[in-house]
Amino acid sequence: MASEPSSMLNHIVAILDCFTTDQTELGVREVARQADLATSTAGRLMADMKELGILQQNVSNRTYSLGTKILAWSGVYLSSLDLRTIALPIMGDLRRLTSETVSLYLLDGNERLCVERIESQHNVRMVARVGHRLPLYAGSAGKAILAFLPVERVDRILEATVFEPLTPMTIVDPYVLKMELDKIRLRGFAESHGEWIQEASGVAAPILGQGGEVIGALSISGPGSRFTPMRVREYAAELVRAAGQISRSMGYILERNLPIGEIS
Repeated sequence: MASEPSSMLNHIVAILDCFTTDQTELGVREVARQADLATSTAGRLMADMKELGILQQNVSNRTYSLGTKILAWSGVYLSSLDLRTIALPIMGDLRRLTSETVSLYLLDGNERLCVERIESQHNVRMVARVGHRLPLYAGSAGKAILAFLPVERVDRILEATVFEPLTPMTIVDPYVLKMELDKIRLRGFAESHGEWIQEASGVAAPILGQGGEVIGALSISGPGSRFTPMRVREYAAELVRAAGQISRSMGYILERNLPIGEIS
């Protein structure tokens, strides 16, 4: 039998339930009354929630409202829900065209989260399981996401990242990684060879949301022996087209086609 949620978790949910479209800002006493909590308990929990970004406080009148963390969570949920539905048929087309594993990643904090994938039918294939979290600095999908984030956010992510050599090919020098990101922005796609799994290669293109922000990436991956320079270029062209189609379905209006440049 499932265990009951802790009393503290119940209190936090009760506090969050007090905020509605009609009540966007509330004081501690009002929340305590509506949530049936002691004022001291409500005040302590709301202060902690503020520190975590779950709530924010108006400095002039000391009232609270929902914080940016809630917006981030809702964005992840909505993006994941819509993105998977939109992307699946396009991913199926890519898998039929390439016979390689096609994966969909969502930006989640300072990591990428695999939210969908269609496996290759080859006996030898590379698969990132759904729900698997991976760093942004290693692998084509992570680099495709990083390259199209605002520069300020990239800097913050890299400062907070502990660079670990997942394989001998992993880029662990932030300066070298930034140069790689510059190339990716110019070409419109990323590639990797053995960066997070030895002998595995991948190509990825970013997926953009309604406001032009990068929300994820679409990748094709498989054993490096099958990813020749010519094949990588072919896959890159298909990925950029597919990612652009998904981006448009997510509300993004493409100002120009992302470039497919020379592969070094």
